[in-house]
Amino acid sequence: MVEMKGKNVLVVGMARSGVAAAQMLSRLGAKLTLTDTRTREQMKPAIEQLKDIQADWRLGTEPDDLIQGKDYIVLSPSVYYWAPWVEKAKQNGTVVISELQLGAWFTKGDFISITGTNGKTTTTTLVGEIFKNNASRTHVLGNIGVPVCTEALDTRPGDVIVCETAPFMTVGNLDFRPKVSAILNLTEDHLNYFGTMENYINCKKKVYENQRGEDVCILNADDPRVVALRDEPKCRVLYFSRTQNIIQGACIKHGEIIVRIGRKDTPIMRADEVKIPGPHNLENALAAVLCAYVMGVKPEIIRHTLMTFAGVEHRIETVREVNGVTYINDSKATNPDSTIKAIQAMTKPTVLILGGSNKNSDYMPMFRAFTKYIQSIVVVGETSEQILSAAKTAGFISVHRAYTFEEAVQKARHLASPGMNVLLSPACASFDMFDNFEQRGAVFKRIVMELK
Repeated sequence: MVEMKGKNVLVVGMARSGVAAAQMLSRLGAKLTLTDTRTREQMKPAIEQLKDIQADWRLGTEPDDLIQGKDYIVLSPSVYYWAPWVEKAKQNGTVVISELQLGAWFTKGDFISITGTNGKTTTTTLVGEIFKNNASRTHVLGNIGVPVCTEALDTRPGDVIVCETAPFMTVGNLDFRPKVSAILNLTEDHLNYFGTMENYINCKKKVYENQRGEDVCILNADDPRVVALRDEPKCRVLYFSRTQNIIQGACIKHGEIIVRIGRKDTPIMRADEVKIPGPHNLENALAAVLCAYVMGVKPEIIRHTLMTFAGVEHRIETVREVNGVTYINDSKATNPDSTIKAIQAMTKPTVLILGGSNKNSDYMPMFRAFTKYIQSIVVVGETSEQILSAAKTAGFISVHRAYTFEEAVQKARHLASPGMNVLLSPACASFDMFDNFEQRGAVFKRIVMELK
């Protein structure tokens, strides 16, 4: 067990993860320095949350001058791992870790670590629901909104920790070892942070780098980038596939989801009984089935959960129907590949709202994936020019520009007629107009609910 009592610890980045790390470290008796580039005025909510702990606050400054004499530095997911001051701290002998690694050191129970470019939240939530229905003591943590440090000290042996694991969380991992890891897919995303696709994938791979022996790594056999990793894990590797007959793992056989381990096929349910819509969600369901099955959950519990699980907020979420038009909130689509998944789930003519803050994404694959159902697009936000340029190159001409988010929704409303969808699936991050995708989705839903 790592000892934190009396250790000098610097926590960098005081958003949700930083606050959770500080609260846990305080309980462990660490000497805390808390820093953020934002000012004291901007940090009022975090200061209020941490008013009862003893800490040296250093706000509105870069961490460069704070690294001396620290035993540990804990980085929140938004902090750039390859900054010069981070390298200098490591050279000085300071242990630099992620909030996930810190929490994992003090967590009792078995981690199921789920990563991938898209589908993480849905799959993590679904796996969590399966284990709750199994009467397991379950913690659904990580990038889904509850940092690992929030519940780490309250876990017990035998607990199941289902962790949505973004690559920002793994860069500072040292010995994080989940019992089960899953990589759902790998497409271009967050290149403004990671620089190259190779670096992005390398950070995703950290979910399995410490797995050994009977640990299980689950890979998507239908994703070329994922299946190319098959020889790297030093543990048992299983696969899931929506289109192939898998030798070991989960697949579809004669319309039925089966798990194949050894020479035995175990039927779970008919594929068309999965409640959440779209081919991408069938892939998420297959991954969830395998995560639960290898941990000993019975098929009937898995089946019941998949038949009743309705999905997560902000992911292809039907808001309401107004004058025969269905409004769908897919604000969680923060990259083009995620929007492609939403496009593929549409079965009616659709007006698509696109745009947001820039992540250096390529929008051409999205336009090439347009089906006959995408009738028009409304473009808004910082990335408008890039999306408009891609639309022109792709020859898609039913394009409409808006200059505010509400105007985008109203334009989409006027373009849609009874029997159509209006789909918010931005293919971009939200930070040009909103704090996060949740706020963007909430504003979309408010506007829609106010439509007469």
